[in-house]
Amino acid sequence: MRIKVYLFARLCDIVGNNEIEREVPIGTTVRMLWDNLIADFPSLEAYDESLSSAVNAEYARMDVVLNDGDEVAFLPPVSGGQSAM
Repeated sequence: MRIKVYLFARLCDIVGNNEIEREVPIGTTVRMLWDNLIADFPSLEAYDESLSSAVNAEYARMDVVLNDGDEVAFLPPVSGGQSAM
């Protein structure tokens, strides 16, 4: 199956691109896809415990099974913004 992966913020910096495609076997979960990315980009592991994911623009748990053509987004935690006065 072919999956499109979107990476945001620091994840994009680590991988060197905000969008990549992956070939994965049938039955692959979001977690398995993430682990596959860590294997290729070990620095991603630092975000393992605080990561959010989405499948086809809907927030998704890591145990969601992917389908051919799915779009998966990985989002690291964000901070900052403007403080209230």
